Amino acid sequence: MGMKVRLKVVKADGSVEEYLHTKVIGAISNALAYDGQADTNVAEGLAEVVTYFLYNRKPPHTVTSGEILSIIKAVLTATEYEDAAIVLTEHHFNRKLKRSRTEVVSIDIQQLADAEMLYGVQQSPQRSPWDKSKIVNDLVTNYDVSRQTARTIASMVEEKIFSMGLTSVPTGLVKQLVLSDAAAFLRAQRQLQTV
Repeated sequence: MGMKVRLKVVKADGSVEEYLHTKVIGAISNALAYDGQADTNVAEGLAEVVTYFLYNRKPPHTVTSGEILSIIKAVLTATEYEDAAIVLTEHHFNRKLKRSRTEVVSIDIQQLADAEMLYGVQQSPQRSPWDKSKIVNDLVTNYDVSRQTARTIASMVEEKIFSMGLTSVPTGLVKQLVLSDAAAFLRAQRQLQTV
């Protein structure tokens, strides 16, 4: 596209990363597919419109992830894909709802007594709200993983946690999922570099 200045995205947790056109393609493609209108060419074309708009705004060259979502929905609504915009909105609110209802419990389940503690039958361990950025920060700080890679791994873990339908998640499970997904992701990344 020949852009000289890279667009920065301010995420909901306050972190900043480079704008990725491919993420916009993915979001639009997923919304279209869920609505039964899967078409990669359409998703790529609509993503081009979003990216063009973002890069041709007046400075500053930062945008929030919420603004990107709004622009994507506006583009979908302005075309014949209003139902996909609705799907995207519902997905966004369902994700926020799941995040607000999920908590991490400081426990590593090894025995039945640990499981009883998880569900508050015995003494209740420390609980904290689900926060994907804690996984990101841990991977960046303790494992020297790039922030972009760490965000991808954290998203993979979050998706697994939410698909399990858990509202109380033991820290031991989070750690196992993070290490497993990190190893798989980094192995795949190395394999792509050798091809």
